[in-house]
Amino acid sequence: MEPAAAPPSSPPAPVAASPGSAELVCAQGRNLKAVLCQRCGSRVLLPGAATFARRELLLPAMRKKATADGDGDGGGDVLREHWLVRDMFSFENVGFTRDVGNVKFLVCADCEAGPIGWHCLDDKDSFYVALERVAHE
Repeated sequence: MEPAAAPPSSPPAPVAASPGSAELVCAQGRNLKAVLCQRCGSRVLLPGAATFARRELLLPAMRKKATADGDGDGGGDVLREHWLVRDMFSFENVGFTRDVGNVKFLVCADCEAGPIGWHCLDDKDSFYVALERVAHE
């Protein structure tokens, strides 16, 4: 799947979490725990700030700071479970890469580890943070 895929026409309905992520999602489909950077532990989202969503998105492989903008050829991962954030000001700590087509990738603002998520410039109200790329506390 290309990262430049068109955004969904309507907000995704709350989705049941898979067994591995069920302990992270409350009955309303929001994150029960804080979302942290896996590398430095910096807080990315507070509990309750995002909604669980399933969507196949291609994220470049995790990279060091110098190549985190996604223009290398290191491959990537198709990730399916994400925290969906509707307002960029809900983040406690996140950075954005330069535009890669019509996409910006999300990175930790402190250590620049990432990409941890994905944002399509065509949809100003959807920021996806991959569950596999972050820690929870």
